[in-house]
Amino acid sequence: MDTTHLSTGTDLRTSSIGLIVAEARTAAHLATDEWFDDADVVTFEAVRDGNASLDAYDALWWHRDASLDPDTTEKLETVADELTQYLAEGGGIFLSHGALEAVEPLGIDRNAPDRTVASPDGDSGLLIHSLYADHSVFDGFDSLRVEMPGEDEVGVWYEDLAPRDGDVLASRRVDGRDQPAQNAIVMWRYGDGAVVGAGSGIAPDLHEDGPATRLVSGVLSYLAADDRNDQDFLGERKDTDAFEAIRDVELDPRHRPKYHFTPPANWLNDPNGLVQWNGRYHLFYQYNPAGPYHGSIHWGHASSPDLIHWRDHPIALTPDAEGPDREGCWSGSFVDDDGTPTLMYTGGRGREQLPCLATSDDSDLEQWTKAPENPVIEEPPADVDVFESAEWNEFRDHSVWRHDDTWYQLIGSGIEDIGGTALLFESDDLREWEYCNPILVGDLYANGAVWECPELLQFDDASLLHVSDYDTAKYFIGSYDSENGRFEPEKQRHLDRGVFYAPQSLTDEQGRTVMFGWLREDRDGSEQWDAGWSGAMSLPRVVSVEDGDLRVEPAPEVEALRGMHRRFTDVEVVPGESGYLPGVEGDALEIVAEFDARQAHEFGLVVRQSPDGRERTVLRYDPQNRWLVVDRKESSLDEGVDTTPHRMPVKLTDEGTLRLRLFLDRSVLEIFADDAQCLSSRIYPTLEESHGVDLFASVDPVHLRSLDVWEMRSFDA
Repeated sequence: MDTTHLSTGTDLRTSSIGLIVAEARTAAHLATDEWFDDADVVTFEAVRDGNASLDAYDALWWHRDASLDPDTTEKLETVADELTQYLAEGGGIFLSHGALEAVEPLGIDRNAPDRTVASPDGDSGLLIHSLYADHSVFDGFDSLRVEMPGEDEVGVWYEDLAPRDGDVLASRRVDGRDQPAQNAIVMWRYGDGAVVGAGSGIAPDLHEDGPATRLVSGVLSYLAADDRNDQDFLGERKDTDAFEAIRDVELDPRHRPKYHFTPPANWLNDPNGLVQWNGRYHLFYQYNPAGPYHGSIHWGHASSPDLIHWRDHPIALTPDAEGPDREGCWSGSFVDDDGTPTLMYTGGRGREQLPCLATSDDSDLEQWTKAPENPVIEEPPADVDVFESAEWNEFRDHSVWRHDDTWYQLIGSGIEDIGGTALLFESDDLREWEYCNPILVGDLYANGAVWECPELLQFDDASLLHVSDYDTAKYFIGSYDSENGRFEPEKQRHLDRGVFYAPQSLTDEQGRTVMFGWLREDRDGSEQWDAGWSGAMSLPRVVSVEDGDLRVEPAPEVEALRGMHRRFTDVEVVPGESGYLPGVEGDALEIVAEFDARQAHEFGLVVRQSPDGRERTVLRYDPQNRWLVVDRKESSLDEGVDTTPHRMPVKLTDEGTLRLRLFLDRSVLEIFADDAQCLSSRIYPTLEESHGVDLFASVDPVHLRSLDVWEMRSFDA
């Protein structure tokens, strides 16, 4: 069959394309005819009766301007074997608009699209995933954002659910605004064949050179090609090799951290299920495989022999369309149940957030089986007035431990009009739980309305309870009465006053308490989409309580990432001068600096500085007020990033010394002061040359006793 209008990629003039029709032809079908000199129509009836040979076509296209009704679905079932055999043997099928609903009855995806909208409001557009921007499907476009003139007859996409067996190539735009959660263009592999679905953007009033024509041309050219030349990881379940291939795609190299763990692509938030198992550290984490936005939460998985070099594993937990975790497998923890690896996590469905269990008999912790009785707690305790937001009942995130023969768990929540809380439960078997009481209740105004990700850590000298209150991660040091299930706080502080959030800990074979936290982004959602990834893990932090105070320092394993080293000693830093660190520059560094601040006024470090000074981030210490400030007002020329300062109180030693340990990793700053205070921040320089590092002082000189700087290697080197 010839075509005159579809001409990108594979030359469709030499390709044979079949137009699938389930019933009487509509205006949409007639419009597609205009793209072809000689449209070749393939009816369900002809396929069913053996009067159409699908092997004669390089690709098939089924466009439908309405949802699949029962009659059409019944007809589809009569030709399903022929269509899937065609795919298995290498054929390509394009399903557009209402036809996208066919992926579930055809067995192409276990999840059906969960949004079907007749005549969606607004003008449609494409929001192309940067990971796939160079895919031949999008050969006709030079931007991630494409407006599609005309109105959709019907729109079909994934929103609360993600495709289970395919990859999201693009989401939607509506009236010029990004809608990243509306996953409208999806690609699957099926045997040796491929399927592309486009649930939006192909209007019936198509014109010759418009974006819809270019999209259809790109899709059909790709599907009809003898060698589709795919990225190896596209359209199927991701294993370690596939995630490694994804990491080889250079996404946002100016800002993506080099030695802090980030997802292979897409979205990362809370660390979950931390454990050392069979000699390897396992990091599970909140992950969205559909794109770099919060939604469709799965559990990602990586492991390491040493806390710093990480290997990706297949996704551990996936939401089930019919299960209590339909809208997300949210945060939880790992326990060893007499040799059985067990996860307790929150299943989200509608307004409900309830605890669920999964177990594994796999030494690599890759295969997990969800408990058939999930959820293991049916509802929040009746005698607690659990805070309800506009979206859901606030009852989630699990910290589980065993004392003697009894299991205990904390669940994050809030009490209406009172404040955040962590609710204590107990069980003999992890499946039947009895509510005890709140372990602690915070003040609504001082500690927030809801506590997320609570965790109780018990040390020799004291107990520590940390919670996250939607803003920061806070901790209480005090005593825990295990008989009554109550925590008595003696002091309250911040674990980190910056972007560090939702931390979780593990106790390793050395007896150390090792903590990770999510380093949130500080740029708007559209920039996260353009980057193709979002979220980073902190470096591993070893925490302890000594003499009633928190001690926190980077795990010593981090030092193995050090590369080239420079050292400076006895430097007098004078106000108005610069150039104190000749030859030092970079965007992935560790810096350890010690200042004699007894006579100083204000001083500090400058990082990510451009030669012309238009971009720079200043770490400023004020000895009089004892505040360390990350001044970000000139950190970026990009108006889409947050440049408000981050700050933390830092005391000098008795000798008047300030000792800072700084980890700079492209867009990440982690600062440790005297092994007691931490501050994490994010910066997004735009200039290629913003790599400068320097010292400064204002009003009075300051004496730099020593400064060591190392270039840092990659976490997956």
